[in-house]
Amino acid sequence: MSRTQVLLIPDRSDVGPWHWMRWLVRELDHHEGAAAEVVGVGRAPRPEWDEGVAALRAALSSVADDAHVVVAAQGNAAALWLQHAATVDTDARRADQVLLVAPPEPSRRGPAARGVIPYPVDAHALRRAAGVTRLVAGSGDPTLPLSSAHALADALQVELDVIPDGERLDTAAGYGRWPSALRWALYGTVPLLDRFDGEVHTVGYLPGKLRPA
Repeated sequence: MSRTQVLLIPDRSDVGPWHWMRWLVRELDHHEGAAAEVVGVGRAPRPEWDEGVAALRAALSSVADDAHVVVAAQGNAAALWLQHAATVDTDARRADQVLLVAPPEPSRRGPAARGVIPYPVDAHALRRAAGVTRLVAGSGDPTLPLSSAHALADALQVELDVIPDGERLDTAAGYGRWPSALRWALYGTVPLLDRFDGEVHTVGYLPGKLRPA
């Protein structure tokens, strides 16, 4: 049985102890055959892309060859993953499953977006970097309106889970404990539900109406 290695890439390197990524690390410590680490790739909102991508690739290359590699990247780090995907060599280590959590809107303007926007939106590159990629966004996110989240998912040709009232899906939105993220990391369970395992909406990458999951 292969080991599952979960790489968690936060929006900022000093993510606090109550963030869902830290909770996930603690929970996975109790699961035999699984481990997780938080990978620091620079401080938001203006990560140094070259340094961040290098740190990300170093973390990927350090994982055992026979491990199942799971990556969850949030906020600007999700944009960093897309930068990695667009520039990675074809023989580089791939992730098996990736979750892009609340990335910034690709056309966003303002100081927080400087150095991050624009980022590559390349469906082919995404498939080169990972086996399966999924996007999750919260309604009420000021940096990613739902219309933009749908457009991004369609451009990347990935499925999108919309968490009602999820906002940035961070500690401020109440995302410390997130059981659905744990099930996704361990078993690939979809769709991603809210922190209460309540209703969620999923939309495929093909044009269509938002539908209950």
